[in-house]
Amino acid sequence: MARIGLGFGRWNFHPLKRKSSLLFKLIAVVFAVLLFCEFLIYYLVIFQCKWPDVKPTADDGEQATREPVLKAMFLADTHLLGEFLGHWLDKLRREWQMERAFQTALWLLQPEVVFILGDVFDEGKWSTPEMNIYKVKRFEKVFSSERLFSWKGINFVMVNSVALKGDGCGICSEAEAELIDVSHRLNCSREHYPLYRRSDANCSGEDAAPPEERNVPFKENYDVLSREASQKLLWWLQPRLVLSGHTHSACEVHHEGRVPELSVPSFSWRNRNNPSFIMGSITPTDYALSKCYLPREHMVLIIYCGAVGFLVVLTLTHFGLLASPFLSGSNLLRKHKTR
Repeated sequence: MARIGLGFGRWNFHPLKRKSSLLFKLIAVVFAVLLFCEFLIYYLVIFQCKWPDVKPTADDGEQATREPVLKAMFLADTHLLGEFLGHWLDKLRREWQMERAFQTALWLLQPEVVFILGDVFDEGKWSTPEMNIYKVKRFEKVFSSERLFSWKGINFVMVNSVALKGDGCGICSEAEAELIDVSHRLNCSREHYPLYRRSDANCSGEDAAPPEERNVPFKENYDVLSREASQKLLWWLQPRLVLSGHTHSACEVHHEGRVPELSVPSFSWRNRNNPSFIMGSITPTDYALSKCYLPREHMVLIIYCGAVGFLVVLTLTHFGLLASPFLSGSNLLRKHKTR
């Protein structure tokens, strides 16, 4: 009786061991793929980004001196979904991508200041003008409401193109008065400074040409500021650099042949397959910019699809429904040796 029970127990527990072995393999593969695609891939890609170098300044007959450099990070058009539109899976997937990319960039690159341009939220057209005081104060606490501030001797002007629009193609009187005041304060400081505003770039796409060399897809005073408003801003503020958002693509335009404006690409997979951000090394007299790419969404999807295929093959092989490619290869090698 004891022998029969022992033999039956061995025969019964052997499939359980095989099932537990398969379960362990499946869990290990799933965990490894999730760890790579949701965490490690961001470190692997962003680690390749480096801060651009600024050339030292040198006076006539004097040795070059290195000025203090401000490391600034510029990202644009996060388009965070609200409660009206957008699927919960889309919100979870794309906003998790931005959260991981942002936190990884902060940890690896250590920027001193971060500028968020373009559309921060995605549902402004459906929200009511009457916002409660708590939301307004929370937003102003997290995103500074200052229009002019200095950092390491560099002046920055923040301009919201939506707040500028008045009747027709001009600038509303309230915004115009505030900009004139900022202009007076800048003239008194007598320092060079960059200007950052939402959009005035009349071009689109990666490395786009000036507007006179291509068809312009943006509508003036709707997608971009009017020419009149742009000329006023350039006259009042006299910037040496303009960085803007809203177009979702990288684009460079030179205003009046001398003032460069760079449109920052979108930071979200919702708007681009290859999101990116701009890294800027800025001094009071010079600047250097470079682009840092984030993981491409289609590459992550390919990895997930490959992992699913591998799990299917592993399961079928385990239950003998598919010949193991490793065993088939070893059998062919043995037959070759015996010959």
